[in-house]
Amino acid sequence: MLEALGLTDEEEAVYRHLVARPSASAGEIGAALTLPGPRADELARSLAARGLVSTLPGERFCAVPPAVALGALLTVRRDELRTAELALIALAEEHRSAAAGRAIGDLIEVVSGVDALRQRFAQVQHAAKEQVRSFSTAPFVAVPIGENAAEEQGVKRGVSYRVVVERDLLTAPGAAQEAVTSLRQGVQVRVADRLPIKLIMADSALALVPLSTSAGDRPGAVLLHGSGLLAAVEALFEAVWERAYPLRMDASAAGADPDITELDAKILSLLLAGLTDEAVAGQLGLSLRTLQRRIRQLMDLAGVRTRVQLGWQAAQRGWA
Repeated sequence: MLEALGLTDEEEAVYRHLVARPSASAGEIGAALTLPGPRADELARSLAARGLVSTLPGERFCAVPPAVALGALLTVRRDELRTAELALIALAEEHRSAAAGRAIGDLIEVVSGVDALRQRFAQVQHAAKEQVRSFSTAPFVAVPIGENAAEEQGVKRGVSYRVVVERDLLTAPGAAQEAVTSLRQGVQVRVADRLPIKLIMADSALALVPLSTSAGDRPGAVLLHGSGLLAAVEALFEAVWERAYPLRMDASAAGADPDITELDAKILSLLLAGLTDEAVAGQLGLSLRTLQRRIRQLMDLAGVRTRVQLGWQAAQRGWA
């Protein structure tokens, strides 16, 4: 937990041990933490040199109050991060100034290999200050469904996410639940019949466009920097986004209607996104008969006779 402040696991264990008692000797620390006495003494003195522990008469140690000791370390870390941030700003400006004189080849970086793709995929998201836009299609080569940890981190930083998924992707195992998780985190998700490319874009500055078109291809992508090509990719995303169907899978989508459950909202949203009954049942872990019975109940509740009418009523009533 205290690694961010520069403490090793052993140092943190010693400090926590001392925090919980008035004082302790190196031997007592070692016995409690299963450490050799000399190692416990070395760790305690290392903490003392950094201001986290005080030495007492009789070769004993006591913890400096956390608010004082750790507060000082936090201040140092904040200052270091602020210095790094200023350096980043300066480097970014230098990079921007140099970009005007770049050759065409400098604006396109070729990335190959699964590890490199996974790293660039995360880096693009970490580089975003305002928004991340992406097209999500199968197959997944570098980052499988449910393994994009950078998305949650980005949302927590205040970055907005807009994702368009290809309809067939929602039939993949775990895809619907992953969409639900993203929606609950604040990600905007829409569904399109077909997507022309895979894509992830940070603001209007970077875009990673995979080159692989099938699972058997050698993994590769191009990383686009600010250029006319990047502007074209951005315009493509916005055009597709406008035509795509908004996906909502939360009971809150049903408004104040007590008869519409969260499961109903998921059923309606997936059906309106164009999935077959079999695909919806598979994604939601329902039997086909159970799903169709609930659809019939929803049609009765809406007072309609066809699914087309149900879709229209669901949209009008805010059910999905």
